[in-house]
Amino acid sequence: MRILDKYIIKELLGPFIFGIASFSSVFIGTSTMLRIAQYVTQYGASLNSVVKLFVYSLPSIIVLTFPMSMLLAALLAFGRLSGSSEITAMRSGGISFYRLATPVFIVAFFVSIFAVFFAEMVVPQSNAAYNYVVRYEIQKNTAPKSQEHIIIKDVKGDILERLTYARKYEEETNTMYAIAIQEFDNGQLARVENAEKAMWQDNHWTMYNGIIHDLTTEGNLERTMHFAQQVMPMDKAPSAISREQKKPEEMTIKELKQHIKILEQEFVDSKKYEMELQQRLAIPVASFVFALIGTPLGLQPNRSSSSIGLGISIIIIFVYYTIMTIFTALGQGGALPVVLAAWIPNIIGIIAGALLVRKASR
Repeated sequence: MRILDKYIIKELLGPFIFGIASFSSVFIGTSTMLRIAQYVTQYGASLNSVVKLFVYSLPSIIVLTFPMSMLLAALLAFGRLSGSSEITAMRSGGISFYRLATPVFIVAFFVSIFAVFFAEMVVPQSNAAYNYVVRYEIQKNTAPKSQEHIIIKDVKGDILERLTYARKYEEETNTMYAIAIQEFDNGQLARVENAEKAMWQDNHWTMYNGIIHDLTTEGNLERTMHFAQQVMPMDKAPSAISREQKKPEEMTIKELKQHIKILEQEFVDSKKYEMELQQRLAIPVASFVFALIGTPLGLQPNRSSSSIGLGISIIIIFVYYTIMTIFTALGQGGALPVVLAAWIPNIIGIIAGALLVRKASR
């Protein structure tokens, strides 16, 4: 790594860390602390629960600040270099804009990669832990409830043995309706069971009015059996089933793909989960997109002031997330394909960044 690259990266690191801290503080102050205060006043949440909520809320906030911080870092770093005429000196020495911007783009690329892994490995678990604390420790919400589109996974080691889907689940009566079960043998689908309903009785589930399809190793239908009553091949209690259900933000990419596939097989709308899956990649990639925009903007006149750089970054962030919110709603509503709706903000950012880079390089 050349001295020039080290110098520019050093200029980036300070504003980037500052951006993560400052933007996280804004999210915490305007959203997290407000919710925690409501839990304290309405439910009398203990100090232990409050601390847990604060810690578990941080990963989902931090992953959102990566793109913002990358934009701020690029603006402030190149704004300072431009304001102190260092960019002019570098350009006079024959160094092109593309050469100056290369370390920024490389750092932004690795930030995006790290954000993808962070959003996959840490954020879902922290969101699940956060919601668990809210429901069972603070709200003490143990009352029976109804849920739709229940999916239950039976995994042995890393091998999926059984997938169970229920269109509706009533915890009050311990009953599941419209059951569909897929059983696997060494990762291959071996049996499909469907039933009108299943009830929890005598510590086991009993299915009623169903049909079983046995499949060959080639996936062809081998035999079909009808039944009026059948013990369900699952021993999870109703309380365990209720706690096992996850919201989209609590799922990993693999779990989202499995969930989407099951919902599509049952002809259930899965756009909410598809949008979450696409944004799990699109939002981290925005770090690179923002670097593409912020680097040439930092070279513009009168960018030496950090307040100007902060102001510009806030405007760009506001525009980006406004566009993202609008197209997320359009994608979930079916007005646009989910993939297009999730990636349009980044596509617009890439086009704008490419135009700015071309202008700055002249």
